[in-house]
Amino acid sequence: MRRLAIALALILVTILVVGVLATQGWFGETQDRGEITTAARDPGEVALRGARQDRARASLGVEAPKQILFGDMHVHTTYSLDAFSVSLPMAGGEGSHPPGDACDFARFCSGLDFWSINDHAESLTPHQWTETKVAVRQCNAVAGDAGDPDLVTFLGWEWTQIGTTPENHYGHKNVVLLDTGEEEVPTRPIASRRQLFPAINPFSLPVRLGLIAAAPGGGGRQPYLDFARYLEDRSAVPSCPDSPDPRSLPADCAESAATPSELFARLDQWGFPRLVIPHGNTWGIYTPALSSWDKQLRAHEDPDRDEFLIEVFSGHGNIEAYRSWRAFEEGPDGSLGCPEPSPSYLPACWQAGEIIRKRCQGAGLEEAECESRAREARAHFVAAREMGHGTVPGARVEEWLDAGQCRDCYLPAFNYRPAGSVQYALALRDTSEPERPKRFRFGMLASSDVHSARPGNGYKEFARRRMSDVNLAALGPGSFVPPAEPEARSVPLAPDASVSPEFERFSSFLGLGGLVAVHSAGRDRRAIWQALERREVYGTSGSRILLWFDLQAEGRSDAVPMGSAVRRKDVPTFTVRAAGAFEQKPGCPADVLGALPGPRLERLCVGECYHPGDRRHRIDRIEVVRIRPRVEATEDVADLIEDPWQVLPCPADSSAGCQVEFSDPSFANAGRDTVYYVRAHQEATPTVNAGNLRCRHDEQGRCLEVTPCSVTGDTPSEDDCLASAEERAWSSPIFVDFGA
Repeated sequence: MRRLAIALALILVTILVVGVLATQGWFGETQDRGEITTAARDPGEVALRGARQDRARASLGVEAPKQILFGDMHVHTTYSLDAFSVSLPMAGGEGSHPPGDACDFARFCSGLDFWSINDHAESLTPHQWTETKVAVRQCNAVAGDAGDPDLVTFLGWEWTQIGTTPENHYGHKNVVLLDTGEEEVPTRPIASRRQLFPAINPFSLPVRLGLIAAAPGGGGRQPYLDFARYLEDRSAVPSCPDSPDPRSLPADCAESAATPSELFARLDQWGFPRLVIPHGNTWGIYTPALSSWDKQLRAHEDPDRDEFLIEVFSGHGNIEAYRSWRAFEEGPDGSLGCPEPSPSYLPACWQAGEIIRKRCQGAGLEEAECESRAREARAHFVAAREMGHGTVPGARVEEWLDAGQCRDCYLPAFNYRPAGSVQYALALRDTSEPERPKRFRFGMLASSDVHSARPGNGYKEFARRRMSDVNLAALGPGSFVPPAEPEARSVPLAPDASVSPEFERFSSFLGLGGLVAVHSAGRDRRAIWQALERREVYGTSGSRILLWFDLQAEGRSDAVPMGSAVRRKDVPTFTVRAAGAFEQKPGCPADVLGALPGPRLERLCVGECYHPGDRRHRIDRIEVVRIRPRVEATEDVADLIEDPWQVLPCPADSSAGCQVEFSDPSFANAGRDTVYYVRAHQEATPTVNAGNLRCRHDEQGRCLEVTPCSVTGDTPSEDDCLASAEERAWSSPIFVDFGA
């Protein structure tokens, strides 16, 4: 009996030791950089892109010699923590997608002209950064003639800052580098914090052990063992010591900058050409309510130098539009309250009260008691701020209706924060230093923000579960933790409480990504970079719409293109030309079928590629937005933004393109700086997740019930949740300052 007890004890100890070693990554493998196919695209296919564009230019009377190139400046591989997480079987993932996959996808699946890799700096190890650099160089080496490559690959990372209050929140910014040589780039990517997780570690050793133990045996357990290895590799990287000179720091430490000002200073110390491109500033999934651009503009030394491009659209939503409503209302003393609903906005704090009221009424309690509990629930939500949804026990996605969302925005970001919008930023002027007023003069671009190494994933609206980031919903506790029981009373959250974000609601706002388009003098790296620096760029929601937006210049034969800043006193007149994207043929071009083996084509491209036919979609109209930046700090931003200011219809048969002109006769009399940009709206087509929560509305436009496009719920995985939407292109603004 004693021997049996000893044997059982030894077995238990062995299991425990093996389990601990497994959670520490002993049985896992480190991700490699992935294989890159050594074939380039058929030069004839690449040349055909330019020839087709030449025909569109000729039909629209465009004389500019520059060509329009399409790219994606925001791409994650499974070197990023969140991307690795959603690649796991528990999230319905399809396994790792390292940098090599991104290269092949950009070249063969989406047929891009350029792209940038931007894994989260916070999760990159020195080894992964080295592998990223090698992969980027390999991808460029395959591209052929450096003066006329089939694909240009840029090196970069994402600075992923998340604050707990509007005062300490700055958001996410992509850093993109011009060069790729070992002596031409920083030794380390610069993160926003020293540690991997900003707060509580959701993948502690007990959680890892549970994931590994619950996984099926054999090969089914290996992804979790590899994930444990990944986490341990990152946790073993020491933080860099404080130093005024980043070149003196060890190569194998994690460098960080806590604020944008520190980031710009660090990049200046390195001295390499770079771009810093903010994105996601209206995303309420992590942005504190009442966050705004004001403090960032105030802190800027030189926004025209450090931050002159912005990502207006991605697969995570649109951040263009300003609205005057807010998630909370702020009193004169700084205290927060819950605003009442309006026809255009239902505050989530208010809906928390209505959920509790309905439960209270269902329990048969007095109406006065139910009203008291509704008020209490609103107060609990406001006190919990971004974790307010955690104050309503057991609330289902459907109970929240469309609370917190922008009802009249095009494919909006989830839980919209309007003071983080592009329009709000363009309307600001900081005069805290009267002798040196500052403004944001953002050029607009779009990208994917994809987390499966699929740059330019919006070429066809299909395969929601594989081509978009909707599997992020599976990171929430609802996918593996039983929901709490609904109660007829809200619960206050402790100050140190931690509540999972609303991943399941969030997934209904995730679609396929956008593109950045540049007016470039050539296909080479420096020509593309110079177009970005000139702000001669625009963004699209994924379709390859052609767009030209110019200010007619008196006394000059050439026009002033989008992204330019000019000073004048007379009436400005503008010309807009646009042509719709090509309708897509099924399948993939012949040279792609010859370059990628069938299994790789299916795993990367899901069997479909960018494969244009001969007919272009129709451009329906051109909309003009006019913004007059603040002169006085007391001016209401809502009064300074006119969207749309003008709507210019296109011919019913505009498959050959659309050309319109407009002027601003009031410019001279207004006597103030003015910003103009345009949107080209393409005819409506089926679009993944365009219905977002899919509300059923009453006659007043109020949301009565929702049918969310779920990942962990009832929506079939093959349902792409298609709804009709107008693909569009956003030009960079033309900044017309008043004066001689």
